[in-house]
Amino acid sequence: MLSWRVGAVKVTRVVEIEIPIAYRAERPFLKGATPEALRAIPWLFPHFVTDDGSIRLSIHALLVEAPGLRLVVDTCLGNDKPRKLMPEPLATDFLRQLESAGWKREAVDAVVCTHLHVDHVGWNTMLENGKWVPTFPKARYLIGRRELEHWTAEGNEEQQQILADSVRPIFDAGLAELVDPDYRISPEVRLIPTAGHTPGHVSVMIESQGERAVITGDMSHHPCQMVHPDWCPEVDCDPAAATAMRRRMFAEWADQPILVIGTHYAGPTAGHVRRDGEVYRFEV
Repeated sequence: MLSWRVGAVKVTRVVEIEIPIAYRAERPFLKGATPEALRAIPWLFPHFVTDDGSIRLSIHALLVEAPGLRLVVDTCLGNDKPRKLMPEPLATDFLRQLESAGWKREAVDAVVCTHLHVDHVGWNTMLENGKWVPTFPKARYLIGRRELEHWTAEGNEEQQQILADSVRPIFDAGLAELVDPDYRISPEVRLIPTAGHTPGHVSVMIESQGERAVITGDMSHHPCQMVHPDWCPEVDCDPAAATAMRRRMFAEWADQPILVIGTHYAGPTAGHVRRDGEVYRFEV
């Protein structure tokens, strides 16, 4: 189980699933990320691309332990939930892994979802006696105000199902707190706005004892976007804004002592952005 220290803060990765995604010309995960184009970026191998040119992705939660705070960032897909992404609902040992990391569900103080897509809200809730109940019963669930407004108005049937089983039960339980994209969670942990992938998307900035780290969320799905920020997944709500935001954030983080922890980056998951001519590379 990977973990990192950022001053007095500890960040631990709990993996739900890891998947290689092969390139499909008719519906690519990242437009432009052909096996040939990926092979032109040798530093992606072996961690982030397979030998056959498939993109490696990880779906994981990040546990942030700061003074007086136990925070879960993004809650993956969740068990028992039928989704288009999967032929069968998941039945993983995610909760057992959480306990192996020394975290009990009842001891979590806060949960933040960088946005409200399917693979970031799933373990907000769990199925108990046929009812969806909060997985973390004593936590504040921090939900982006703009993000919720957008998806509540979205007519997509599956997205409405996601809200119904993974978001609304949190409100029904009185645990939800609507927040702005620059919300401060604790002295060491705050949100930063990184809209583009979704209208209310946020990333998480950690600052402690002179050290810094950022949890990306889906502002970047894969390190290859450091070379090609215009390689957009079809789920980017505003591809032009998402591309511009990636360029801006990579430029801001480049050659700085900022540990970048990718929400979907395969292991080793964290590293530093370095300038590489006109683009950037990920140094792990």
